[in-house]
Amino acid sequence: MNKINLRKLAGGLLLAGLLLQTAPVALAQNGSAKPADKNAAINAAIRKEAMDNSQIKKTLHYFTDVYGPRLTGSPKLKAAGEWAVKQMKEWGFDKAEMEPWNWGNPGWENDRASGFLVSPVKDSLVFEVLAWTPSTNGAVTGDAVRLEFPNVQVITQDVLDKFFAEQKANLAGKIVLFGAPRDVNVNFDEPAKRLDDSTLAARLAPAQRPSVPPVQPPRPQPDPNRLSFGQINRQMDAFLKEAGVLVRINDAGRPHGQIRAFGNSTYDPTAVVPTVVMRNEDYGRIWRLMQNGNNVKLEFDIRNSIYPEGATAYNVIGEIAGTDKTDEVIMLGGHLDAWHSATGATDNGIGCSVMMEAARILKALDVKPRRTIRVALWSGEEQGLLGSQAYVEKHFGSAENPKPAYSKFGGYFNIDSGTGRARAMTVFGPPEAASILRDAVAPFSDLKIAGANNTLSRRLGGSDHTSFNQAGLPGIGVLQDPIEYFTHTWHTNLDTYERIVDEDVKASAAVIAAAVYELAMRDELLPRVPAGEMPALD
Repeated sequence: MNKINLRKLAGGLLLAGLLLQTAPVALAQNGSAKPADKNAAINAAIRKEAMDNSQIKKTLHYFTDVYGPRLTGSPKLKAAGEWAVKQMKEWGFDKAEMEPWNWGNPGWENDRASGFLVSPVKDSLVFEVLAWTPSTNGAVTGDAVRLEFPNVQVITQDVLDKFFAEQKANLAGKIVLFGAPRDVNVNFDEPAKRLDDSTLAARLAPAQRPSVPPVQPPRPQPDPNRLSFGQINRQMDAFLKEAGVLVRINDAGRPHGQIRAFGNSTYDPTAVVPTVVMRNEDYGRIWRLMQNGNNVKLEFDIRNSIYPEGATAYNVIGEIAGTDKTDEVIMLGGHLDAWHSATGATDNGIGCSVMMEAARILKALDVKPRRTIRVALWSGEEQGLLGSQAYVEKHFGSAENPKPAYSKFGGYFNIDSGTGRARAMTVFGPPEAASILRDAVAPFSDLKIAGANNTLSRRLGGSDHTSFNQAGLPGIGVLQDPIEYFTHTWHTNLDTYERIVDEDVKASAAVIAAAVYELAMRDELLPRVPAGEMPALD
């Protein structure tokens, strides 16, 4: 590893101190005054290490090319975590380990899958297997059939039962296309890949506590006879299995071959038939062939493996020990688990790589943080932030039921929106907490970080920092440039190593390292919402 010369660092810090005495403020580009950089020497060292010696792409290579995809409970996710532990130890971290937690469902991996259009023409098909669904019984061939719901506004149990009775005799030994193909039109207004200044300014407005709770309109009473989507889908799964369907095909419904394949919500492969999500272009072609009177025959060979031991998942934890405030903790991280359609680069191998890199930079510079710096790579995020929730509950508790470490927590930084560079931060807490972060990242404004704001919402959702927010702790979400995240890579078969923008992720690592350093070295922890003013759980 590369370390800066300590004598040069000391000299730099002395010079920075002299500069602060003679020039307490500097002018921002717009002419307004901003505080001079009190961490000038260490920030310069962070910037140099981040740009010249980055390990991000190497880390990402292992997470994606070697161990991807990384579905929760799968052997590949566990192996990726074990590699991360080994790597952090090699970097000199004081502690690195796998911390188990139980989520109660088996692990699942697709080993291989192939599909073909057999007649009236021959071609290969592009699809992904739905997670936690079973294998086919070897290679299976069957006639394709179209299955469409009745065209009614409300699906009741009577409507569903009638539909099942009409369709059952026609499905044994068949391959079912479930629903008409989606009409995916050309998008003539593609969203921007960078956030503009006006968008950032709007998002950086401080949170305001409402003086009067807003009046909520009365909710309409739900129709007691209407079946929910979940109820319909569970009954449909059971019906297709009982009817003897060979394979269920769902339309991906996205442009340019994009596929998002999630999972069987029961996590029980015995409850469903083999299921795939097919690219819209192939699905539409098959549908049109049948619509025009052709008898279509398809072939699939799907082989999946189930891992009962996957009910125990793992969060990866690495630490750089603190000095005089070692029992206080600053955390940073992202979720290591990923959906299985690709290798999980932008969601969220890169977030984990950036956060490991931010901590590596500080270790390489041989800083002596006052507080312990702790990296966390979560599992179970894609199933509902489960790993981070389990961790927060175990180690910190909540505002309502705090554990001893609750008062020693100083903030958790989270990256989980792809390859785009860090542009702003949002911290759960009072405006003063955002001001501290804003000052910490201001010296990196040339890397396009715009500042920070605060939130008072304890609503769970989005990503793992909200597990901390929900507990009343300062979770810090990082707003990023979108690049192609939501349009192309998020949860899709395009989420691979090639989609990473090198300079963006280096910039993010530098910004995060500087912010973590500031929180690890301050005399006091980040200001928190006073106990008597803690917002209610959303």
